[in-house]
Amino acid sequence: MPTEQTPLIQVVTVAPPRERYSHQAIRKVCTLFLGGACILVGLLFLIPIAFPDFQFPGEKDFRSFLRPTEAWPQSQGISYEELQNIVQKVPSAKKVRESSKYYTSGPHLAGTNLSQALWTKGRWQEAGILDTQIVAYDVYLNYPRDHRLALLEEKHGEQHVRYEASLEEDVIEEDPTTNLTNRVPTFHGYSATGNVTAQYVYVNYGTYQDFEDLVNANVSLAGKIALAKYGGVFRGLKVKRAQELGMIGTIIYSDPGDDGDMTDENGKTQYPNGPAREASSVQRGSAQYLSIAPGDPTTPGYPSKPGVIRQPVDGAIPAIPSIPISYTDALPLLKALNGHGPSAADFNKYWHTGGLRYKGVEYNIGPSPPELTLNLFSDQEYVTTPMWDVIGIINGTLTDEAVILGNHRDAWIAGGAADPNSGSSALNEVARGFGAAMAAGWKPLRTIVLASWDGEEYGLIGSTEWVEEYLPWLSKSAVAYLNVDVATAGPNFGVAAAPLLNKAVIEIVNQIHSPNQTKEGQSVGDTWNKHIATIGSGSDFTAFQDYAGVPCVDLGFRPGGDSPVYHYHSNYDSFYWMENFGDPGWHYHVTMAKIWSSLAVKLIDSPIIQFNATDYAKALSSYVDKVKEQAATASHLKPKPTFSKLESSVAKLHSASQELDARATQAEKDIAHFSELPLYKRRWMAYRVARINHSYKYLERHFLYPDGLDSRSWFKHSVFAPGLWTGYAGATFPGIVESIDAGNRTNVHRWEDIITDQVKKIITSLA
Repeated sequence: MPTEQTPLIQVVTVAPPRERYSHQAIRKVCTLFLGGACILVGLLFLIPIAFPDFQFPGEKDFRSFLRPTEAWPQSQGISYEELQNIVQKVPSAKKVRESSKYYTSGPHLAGTNLSQALWTKGRWQEAGILDTQIVAYDVYLNYPRDHRLALLEEKHGEQHVRYEASLEEDVIEEDPTTNLTNRVPTFHGYSATGNVTAQYVYVNYGTYQDFEDLVNANVSLAGKIALAKYGGVFRGLKVKRAQELGMIGTIIYSDPGDDGDMTDENGKTQYPNGPAREASSVQRGSAQYLSIAPGDPTTPGYPSKPGVIRQPVDGAIPAIPSIPISYTDALPLLKALNGHGPSAADFNKYWHTGGLRYKGVEYNIGPSPPELTLNLFSDQEYVTTPMWDVIGIINGTLTDEAVILGNHRDAWIAGGAADPNSGSSALNEVARGFGAAMAAGWKPLRTIVLASWDGEEYGLIGSTEWVEEYLPWLSKSAVAYLNVDVATAGPNFGVAAAPLLNKAVIEIVNQIHSPNQTKEGQSVGDTWNKHIATIGSGSDFTAFQDYAGVPCVDLGFRPGGDSPVYHYHSNYDSFYWMENFGDPGWHYHVTMAKIWSSLAVKLIDSPIIQFNATDYAKALSSYVDKVKEQAATASHLKPKPTFSKLESSVAKLHSASQELDARATQAEKDIAHFSELPLYKRRWMAYRVARINHSYKYLERHFLYPDGLDSRSWFKHSVFAPGLWTGYAGATFPGIVESIDAGNRTNVHRWEDIITDQVKKIITSLA
């Protein structure tokens, strides 16, 4: 026992501390880690609840999945099934007829149709889309002042007019559109002003290959005027290639040989008494170099607003005059070539489609003899003038996801019953359907944008300028763009689409009742050939797909081989033609409005974006096979590229895409039990859906290459672009294809590396 002599400080020896657990250090680390994780997760969930206006830094607005709507994952206000039912019931034959009658009652060239823009705005606001406004741009356009085409013949030292072309379409008593005093003259948008006289040459369709055939046959082209048929490629590229080969003018006509069986030669009566082409019909249209860059040629890559710096138009539009004519006016020119130069029969099968032999045309190439020349005169007024897009917005509960629907309103003529105003009339019915749904209490999950574009006919101007202006918002928010240009010009359903949208399109058309009831109860899908074309150009989806990386679909009913001839860009694309030949009863207009609305609803109100990544991977694999085949047959490309890196990366993308689609499918199944889940599992479900949607939304954007294609930098997409020498038709892997065509093996590998890197980034983003 201690005593008073015991030291106040004493060292007592004790045993070393015994560890309670052998893995105590590991437990401490785990406790700290898990505790920190719990705090972080709690903050992620509680901050948005406590502070509704709080936003996390970064690209994604986390409130989209941490604070879904009360109704989520169901439609807000009404069920998804009720919503689809409304948009199916609203479209009306009476209403589309009223819209068509209005739009086709007078000329509405780009930059001259403000009254139609205001009328369209009024109809959408009446439907309940109150946030509708007109967005204006100042654009560079031409309007016709005068023109002439004459076949001149020199005899005894004096020149005489052998034939003076009328350059007019006949007035038809039954069709009042054809007799308007202010009807639009025949001309080409972006044609050069010029007055040239020279010998001329028949150049078939004027494709790049047609011109190559003529060069190889030693046909003299420089200093001559080209006489070409419509078809094959975009008209502006016919003029472009003629100009490059030193030709000084281009004339383009519509040959009945391209009208199938619906011809005068086959005993079919001409319009308005029958389905055959009216002989004086003329196809107007743009001569812009559409595959180089669409939009205002003076503002490539930026919006054409008042006061902006404008660029020279060299290389964007022709420097030689061009003019469209009827086959009535072409006949004397073609006959005058009989016996001069080689015959079309001496060339390959693509030269053998002329349909005027029964009229005495032998389709000789020429050139015409020196004493037989053409005088081509085209006087164009170029101006910078306002044009007007109509934009209607229905705000959704998700602030960073939007679906856009668009159609252009402008036409080359007073009519335009098929192109574009069948689509305009259908879009008004889509607007009425959405308005009826909102009146029933609906608020869409994703934002909806409706667009009535101006200036499409000249070069996709209204849509291109809008995309260039709103590119930052589109890059962050756009889910898809749904385009309808010609809603109906016949009974055959057609579609071109980005592969992400294939599955959704197929599902919708299989649900929509077809006007063609050769078998009772059949759907549009039952009557469709199931072909989904590659997205190219020629309509307003171009800037969305190829510049902004927004997946697009283009829908419409097209004429078939036994359909009445559709007088494209002619005065005979009229209300009378539509009501009596194109769509009697207006049933296909109504059906297109239903398809368009239902596809939009599927993309707007499904919790998971209705894309299919596996379809994209499959398509990429087929595109690789095509470039391998092209390279293998390119005699000027040695040694042959194997594309092994690209092929391997696409195969890996296929696996990653299947995994993403499987997660999406499972999430859709789990969502069915959403209301039964506890709160934390609901939050987790919303997070899973947001991750899947994020992967889907940005997949297409990963294929944008900032520097663009080599010879046409406006086009940014490495997978899709219009063909360099086709314009309308879509090309896949255009950088690779054009490098193969040029025999540039180094550039082939460069583009393979670019696309391979893009695919690898996509694989990472899908995880």
